[in-house]
Amino acid sequence: MVVLTGARQTGKTATLRRLFPDYRFVSLDLPSEAELAEKQPDTFLARYPPPVILDEVQYAPALFRHLKVAVDRDRARPGQFLLTGSQKFTLMAGVSDSLAGRADIVDLETLSFREISEALPSTTVEAALGRGGFPELQANADIDAVAFYSSYVATYLERDVRALTNVGSLRDFERFLRACALRSGNLLNKADLARDVGIAPSTANQWLSVLEASGQVVLLEPWFSNRTTTLVKSPKLYLADSGLLCALLNVRTPDELRRSPWAGAVWETFVFAQLRHRERMAGRSHSLFFWRDRTREVDFVAEAAGRLELIEAKWTELPARSDAVNLAFVREAVGPTNVASAAIVCRAPNGYPLDDGIEVRTVEQVSRG
Repeated sequence: MVVLTGARQTGKTATLRRLFPDYRFVSLDLPSEAELAEKQPDTFLARYPPPVILDEVQYAPALFRHLKVAVDRDRARPGQFLLTGSQKFTLMAGVSDSLAGRADIVDLETLSFREISEALPSTTVEAALGRGGFPELQANADIDAVAFYSSYVATYLERDVRALTNVGSLRDFERFLRACALRSGNLLNKADLARDVGIAPSTANQWLSVLEASGQVVLLEPWFSNRTTTLVKSPKLYLADSGLLCALLNVRTPDELRRSPWAGAVWETFVFAQLRHRERMAGRSHSLFFWRDRTREVDFVAEAAGRLELIEAKWTELPARSDAVNLAFVREAVGPTNVASAAIVCRAPNGYPLDDGIEVRTVEQVSRG
């Protein structure tokens, strides 16, 4: 079977229904269906025999053991059960316990700029960056993005957060989410996060896991080799979607973003999302890192076949040679023969060679590899 996970509103249900129009469909978002699946799974599966799409299946964890039996009964027919879920903690617990070796896990993030521009060629990078990659926002220009994200955060808090963990105060959790937004693109410091929100460090650690499991934040690990012992080991924290990040920062228009002190962090968050999309399309997992020692940093390191691609994300439209200093330094530190390319990804209208083998690239170029 296939298990499609991801944050709410990323298009999981719509994608499966579009790709498999002949499959039966049932949503366990409906309490009556969830109760039937949980308490009478055999009756539920008899009512909805395969091929079937089971939406938000995490609401009936008892169903997983019965799905295992159904799959094992007819292993020669793959893809008879397509599952979706937004609450990854509960979903993956059921998959790990009962469906190991029987399920392919696919994670669906918000739309990349490449996907948006292919559907809407007139969309600019800045417009996509500020509006974000949620499909409904891109499909319908009449939807007010501010209202959308306000409702999105409220729904996320009420449904996913309450279901995933015992949060004493949703108001504190929302403050925690906004504190994470203020740190997007920075090294993760859980003690600082906890102190700023006024919660215990153990609570901050738990809440961060909730944000990761529900697809709202992504942690980027540092790249290091055995020869380089001074690199930091803390991950960097990113919001998963630049539109949600802008909403949490109260940045509403491209003009506000240009004047914002967070423009660089928003741009870095946006570039990271494009790189994640590119690596997934190439079939590479766990291939993105960052490089940092006590004095220097390169935003992204993409590793493929033992060679590295070094990438700096810069908000500027006209990068200077000084913007490439860290790229050149890291290239020498890891050995030039180990580096396939080094580039600055910025808002320049076109890519071009900058200096000493370092390139300037557009988002369109880097998203296509």
